[in-house]
Amino acid sequence: MPDDIGHVSAGLQRLAGTLVAGARTVHDVRRLSGGASQQTWAFRVAGDAVDVPLVLRRAPAGVAERAKGTAGLATEARLIAAARDAGVPVPALRHVLRSEDGLGEGFVMAWLDGETLGRRIVRDARLAAARRVLARQCGAALARIHAMPLQGLPALRVGGARAERQFQLDAHRSHGTVRPVFELAFQWLRQHQPAEVAQPVLVHGDFRNGNLMVDERGLQGVLDWELAHLGDPMEDLGWLCVNAWRFGAIDLPVGGFGAREELFEGYAAAGGRLDIARVRYWEVLGTLKWGVVCETMAQAWLAGRERDVEKAAIGRRASESEIDLLALLAPRGAA
Repeated sequence: MPDDIGHVSAGLQRLAGTLVAGARTVHDVRRLSGGASQQTWAFRVAGDAVDVPLVLRRAPAGVAERAKGTAGLATEARLIAAARDAGVPVPALRHVLRSEDGLGEGFVMAWLDGETLGRRIVRDARLAAARRVLARQCGAALARIHAMPLQGLPALRVGGARAERQFQLDAHRSHGTVRPVFELAFQWLRQHQPAEVAQPVLVHGDFRNGNLMVDERGLQGVLDWELAHLGDPMEDLGWLCVNAWRFGAIDLPVGGFGAREELFEGYAAAGGRLDIARVRYWEVLGTLKWGVVCETMAQAWLAGRERDVEKAAIGRRASESEIDLLALLAPRGAA
């Protein structure tokens, strides 16, 4: 499936009238930065009295290896629609791609104004007021996600502490790399594994700084639902606190913009039930998971499946996860 701008523009042009009533042309097509797993394209659809900004999310060529464990973009689109009905801030869905559209798997959604780049969210002076409320808003959004009724949702894999640990272990073993710190973390996770939740809930799976749309008022959109599954709700809270998503603001564990207490307050106020010990477990597992994801990116580069330099750069970051794991499991000053 070609990934060039000409191919994408031609496909979107064929969809112009479907996406916006009365529209005839597509213009300003550009691929957005980020999207290491899936592509994100911004474009505008115009007609005599309309000029509407939209976003295309699609699977790039060569994604199959890293697509293991993902929900798939068609399922992601259904989850976004259901989340919007449940009061979760998400973009409005416009169109789910069909085979005859010639653009592969994906969907088109409304454009949201705001910032998604994690480094800007934690540093931009314009977002200072947003940072004061963002952790609580994230807690409230997660509580709404976890309370969504499962009836009517598409089929999703069932996760949980044991399944997620085993999934990451299998992935790590498949890479053939030797990382003693990863082995230490896998042992810790096995020894401290909590009991499985009695009633799995919808888990976003990638709720973090970098997958959030933020403006001066705070959280405006929860993006990238490709890792959604059923499991332990504390997984999402732990993942949001992983050091990789603080973008250098390491003293603010919630995405580099807030305190854990603020996240927990927002979650509880919106009806969520907390288990702080389980959140810590999932923070450790999430830190290890990010290291394994980095390994996977490196393998895709080394095998020649994806020659995007971004994959190679991310692949080198597995060593950062080792440092983060040691800080969690053997903190400085501990006996």
